[in-house]
Amino acid sequence: MSLYNLNTSISYLKGVGPNRADLLKTELGIHTFGDLLNFFPNRYIDRTQFFKINQLQQNYSEIQIIGKITNIKTVKQKRGSRLVATFRDETGFMELVWFRGIKWIKDAVKINTPYVVFGKVNSFNGVVTMAHPEMELLETYKKSLRTAMQPIYASTEKLTNKGISNRLVSKMIQHLFKELGLEFKETLSKSIIDNLDLISKSEALFNIHFPKKQELLTKAQQRLKFEELFFIQLQLIRKKIVRKAKIKGFNFEKVGEHFNNFYKNKLPFDLTNAQKKVLKEIRKDIGSNAQMNRLLQGDVGSGKTIVALLTMLIAIDNGFQAALMAPTEILATQHYNSLVELLKGMNISVKLLTGSVKVKERRILHAALESGELDILIGTHALIEDKVKFNNLGIAIIDEQHRFGVAQRSKLWQKNELPPHILVMTATPIPRTLAMSVYGDLDISVIDELPPGRKEVKTAHRYDANRLSVFKFLKEEIAKGRQVYIVYPLINESEAMDYKDLMDGYESISREFQKPDYQISIVHGKMKPADKEYEMQRFIKGETQIMVATTVIEVGVNIPNASVMVIESAERFGLSQLHQLRGRVGRGAEQSYCILMTSFKLSNEAKIRLNTMVETSDGFKIAEVDLKLRGPGNIMGTQQSGALNLRIADIVKDAQLLKTARKFAIDLLTVDPILKSPENIFIRAAYQELSKNSTIWSNIS
Repeated sequence: MSLYNLNTSISYLKGVGPNRADLLKTELGIHTFGDLLNFFPNRYIDRTQFFKINQLQQNYSEIQIIGKITNIKTVKQKRGSRLVATFRDETGFMELVWFRGIKWIKDAVKINTPYVVFGKVNSFNGVVTMAHPEMELLETYKKSLRTAMQPIYASTEKLTNKGISNRLVSKMIQHLFKELGLEFKETLSKSIIDNLDLISKSEALFNIHFPKKQELLTKAQQRLKFEELFFIQLQLIRKKIVRKAKIKGFNFEKVGEHFNNFYKNKLPFDLTNAQKKVLKEIRKDIGSNAQMNRLLQGDVGSGKTIVALLTMLIAIDNGFQAALMAPTEILATQHYNSLVELLKGMNISVKLLTGSVKVKERRILHAALESGELDILIGTHALIEDKVKFNNLGIAIIDEQHRFGVAQRSKLWQKNELPPHILVMTATPIPRTLAMSVYGDLDISVIDELPPGRKEVKTAHRYDANRLSVFKFLKEEIAKGRQVYIVYPLINESEAMDYKDLMDGYESISREFQKPDYQISIVHGKMKPADKEYEMQRFIKGETQIMVATTVIEVGVNIPNASVMVIESAERFGLSQLHQLRGRVGRGAEQSYCILMTSFKLSNEAKIRLNTMVETSDGFKIAEVDLKLRGPGNIMGTQQSGALNLRIADIVKDAQLLKTARKFAIDLLTVDPILKSPENIFIRAAYQELSKNSTIWSNIS
């Protein structure tokens, strides 16, 4: 029996030692035998074929040859020296070349002894060469845990420079299997394995590192990908079940006077079927004695705010207060203004709390909040300050929740002894696969239709050379009484350049749209808040027809009369940003337009982004394309990207498998919520082990 197990420090493995162990820890996060076992290759090279030297052509991809080194010498060059060996087989000769580790290699090489060499072939002065080949004595090659599909592991420059090559990593894993044996604990139940025709855990681990053929590799990948996704889903769904059972919430029993009065007399338009469906889901949650934890997704302009307000009115009808937190002052102020307007004439007290509110006003506000006089508080991060105390907060609504960190959100629901109901809203559509993985412990509602009367924004891509015809079109729209946004990119690394772009653009627009016929507002990050607000107000009141801005207007500016959005250097924006910007127009009854301006020089990825924008205005389709282009980590932002630190699965490529894993997890927990059935003993043990080390980001509650 082995002295070692999966928790043994990697420094005890043969061929590792303390120095290499430190490098593996810092560079690859490999601390234990288990970490190394689960360090899966990211690609494979077919090593079934051997070549003869006379068959070689320049720029073959990586190939392998059997032969002998007949001569080896050091050759001086301008900087340092290189080591050159003559390598022969029965058909001819070639040169093996090294530029690093020369002394060590020269001492280690055996002359006239059969070797297998592997590497990329080139040609130098008419001679075929291979630089820094992988080499193994033919005798050793025949004895080792050999595989036709050679695994290639992720590496770093530091590891390569310190001599930790792909071959060395593969050798470490061979030692690992010799130490631990080939039998590993099963982690799935027999019924799941049979149902999905999966191979065992032990077979999968062996064949992921040493596949004898493609078919076995595919089976190993399928098994390990399913397992990884299954346990993520199991954790998320179980978390949801436990929370619903344990965390009691306020029961909003009635729909009362405020809700009914608003619904019958104040609603500015009939709710869409999607809004009604979402409201039904929310009402079921808040009337169930369990705490609601729901994510509300809806495209820009889909009417999330009305749903949020109706939910707050139910809380007020049941004697509770409501809070709405937004990421920026502009957005918080806008929510406040629109709610005050909607609630006009109703006996409901609404206040705004942001960083700009004066100390004297704050004191009055705090007192009204604590006494229960204040019904609805809207604000920014200021809402989570310790001084802000509610009398009885019943519901907390968070807008654009991905802009807040986990700790910031959790502060809001510590404002009461019993946690308030939580509704998080986002106008950034989250692809289904990502939502299942990252927000799998939340209930998810989607508003997937626009209110009646809203026309789809027409989008066109134009090159800089078409600028005059674009200006002509803008003048026609302004003549109809409409307003125009012209947005410039803001990229932090080059703020000076961004500012210059904006100012150059402003000058050329000022020359084209001259006073007194046209008035122009300008807004950018270097302005004082008061100046920004002044310019915004001029545009809102219609005193200026054109707003030249950086992306500060991305979120939350609602000006129904603005019907054209021109996005300059559109290739410098990400898809979700382009989609958010386009959502700033199309808020009135008139036809609106989005014009994407670019130079002719475009990367392939930029072309895909621009074509996607022109072809569809469906936020979910756009989010799917964005996910494929950027990957999950980038879409979720740094705060949440740790959520999907997946070892082998890929939620884009393995979307179908993710759905299967989720279904199996739900079915299992429906029958056996605490995993106590004897059949699920392996799953329970693996689940407990994973829960100890888990980094799954799901601290929403």
